[in-house]
Amino acid sequence: MKYRRLGDSALEVSEVALGSWLTFAGGIEKDRVVATTEAAFDAGITFFDTANMYGRGAAEETWGEILSKHPRDSYVLATKVWGRMSDTDAGLSGAQIARQIDASLSRLRTDHVDLYQAHRFDTSVPIEETVEALQLVVQQGKARYLGFSEWTPAQIRAAIDLAGPELFVSSQPQYSMLWRSPEAEVFGVCEAAGIGQIVWSPLAQGLLTGKYLPGRPVPAGSRFASESMSFAQDIVWSEQALEAVQRLVPVAHEAGLSLPEMALAWALRRSELSAVIIGASRPEQVHANAAASGIELTPETLDQIDAALGDVPVTGPRLAMYAQEGVLHR
Repeated sequence: MKYRRLGDSALEVSEVALGSWLTFAGGIEKDRVVATTEAAFDAGITFFDTANMYGRGAAEETWGEILSKHPRDSYVLATKVWGRMSDTDAGLSGAQIARQIDASLSRLRTDHVDLYQAHRFDTSVPIEETVEALQLVVQQGKARYLGFSEWTPAQIRAAIDLAGPELFVSSQPQYSMLWRSPEAEVFGVCEAAGIGQIVWSPLAQGLLTGKYLPGRPVPAGSRFASESMSFAQDIVWSEQALEAVQRLVPVAHEAGLSLPEMALAWALRRSELSAVIIGASRPEQVHANAAASGIELTPETLDQIDAALGDVPVTGPRLAMYAQEGVLHR
């Protein structure tokens, strides 16, 4: 496993991080969560990413039990705030951030997280209030650093204009061979401010494993065969994408790689990235994905990838799922 610095922070993180979005929020049984998490440690993964809204606390609760059995300085822990936790609890108001960080720490069985992220931008709250509340979390020692997920370039700039480039150390956008939108603006805006990228869905929710075939039913036991884990399928799923992925199979074979290894190495080719976040439901998936760390693709392979995918990938600025444009000021 290779390690990279998280933006301009002092944190060193594994290039491959383990996430808990769909799988660990009730998508798989607890014993498989334990086995998968322990496999991550075995593979050299030290970066674990979750959010309060994953299963409305379920993912944090489960990881709190598992991770608390490991020395706290042996892993980097990230969680997020913004998502709906009850009929009245959601968003990025000062009161919500103060309430939710304490609840997250309780579930995670720790006195601090290494990275606290605004899961989306809250256009209903003045940005000054949100930034001040996040800064207070750091001042109180409840988080070491701050980040955000799927903010627009205008929202990122507004926060930087308000509190300086040192406010955030990380950005968490969707990014993969099939979803290249952050390349258009977000990567550049963040790089200028010393903000690193920790990208989600680098395997396009499993499409880039090649196991989903055009015109065929989804495999039994796969993510898209699960009612609880397939709700975001429309973000990436199309017959054109499935066909394009199959054109990548011989490219990976010629490079001597598995398709997931090639897809993760493709994302990690960007110097802006600090880590790719993988989702896994079995220990063997963790080890297979961790093997992508340190792989460098040749220019020839990169050209073949572009030729195979053609105009299928999403490019250009694109508003993320649940994201909204706009910035409210006091």
